[in-house]
Amino acid sequence: MEKKPHFVRREFPPREVSSVSLALLLAAVLLLNALLYLYLNKFYISSGRAETDPGLCSFGYFRLGAVKNCSPWLSCEAINREVRKLKCVGEGAVKKVFLSEWKENKVVLSQLTNSELKEDFLHGLKMLKALQSKHVVRLLGYCEQQFTILTEYHPLGSLRGLNETLHIPKYKGMNTWHRRLMLAIDYVSIIRYLHSSPLGTLVMCDSNDLDKVLSQYLLTSDFHILVNDLDALPLVNRSAGRLVKCGHQELRGEFVAPEQRWPYGEEVPFEDDLMPPYDEKTDIWKIPDVSNFFLGHVEGSDIVRLHLFDIHAACKKKDPAERPSAQEVLDTYRKVLTLLIREAAMPGTREML
Repeated sequence: MEKKPHFVRREFPPREVSSVSLALLLAAVLLLNALLYLYLNKFYISSGRAETDPGLCSFGYFRLGAVKNCSPWLSCEAINREVRKLKCVGEGAVKKVFLSEWKENKVVLSQLTNSELKEDFLHGLKMLKALQSKHVVRLLGYCEQQFTILTEYHPLGSLRGLNETLHIPKYKGMNTWHRRLMLAIDYVSIIRYLHSSPLGTLVMCDSNDLDKVLSQYLLTSDFHILVNDLDALPLVNRSAGRLVKCGHQELRGEFVAPEQRWPYGEEVPFEDDLMPPYDEKTDIWKIPDVSNFFLGHVEGSDIVRLHLFDIHAACKKKDPAERPSAQEVLDTYRKVLTLLIREAAMPGTREML
């Protein structure tokens, strides 16, 4: 009897298909990483989050709107002659703020209201001049004799109105975990810049509660953050043994750092001379609370909070020396953004590999 040949089933075609699929998947992952690199590089640099920006003018000059040429900061005479007040849009302990107009551009004119606080006003002007960068509102001119400062106008106002702005139909598309995390990155970038500024390590002292913090920053029309109020920005100099105290009154509440609170209990009346000074790590303590406001309660924000849990727990260490630097917080925020964008772009990639 003739024997029938035995056929052996081979698995080569499926294996070849599997290899091709794996190669295509790996190529897609590499392409995605390249696109992420280009996107994040554009976000961190081209969008104006770097300290230096080729669009900035030389010291003492500014560029406004679509004008290509830089103009010198406006003098007392130019402000008096060319700037027209439109209406008062705010008033604080130190100054009154007017929406104004200069050569058909809306600008902001700030004027001292309390002569007893002129040193604070002039300190704010000094900081504004010295710290001009993409992190700081643009200075257009000033007049020390009349205690007047002219700055760029941002129609979306301070960060206190962020949630209201995000509910306006025009901006609802911005109300995502991704855009909110980018705002938090902007905020930490500013803190990092102040802690390593050209003047040294500066502490953001006007930050005793969340509302006060938010009032110090502006939201730009392209949804970035600028620091606007620099009146209370003392310098830490460890090598010279110089620490700071934010004001001369007792600070209370969980928002301020533990070292900013009176350490001797209720039985000992507060005395400014007995209050120990502290350093810039008070700013680090407040980062989780401010970022929690930025993240809001949109879809995906809880996932972001989960990824930031460890770094935020480190920010809340009671011992200031154990808290991370602003640079370390910023690095973590950027890593989380990159990770979550990658996962959102290619869900299930990890399982497929």
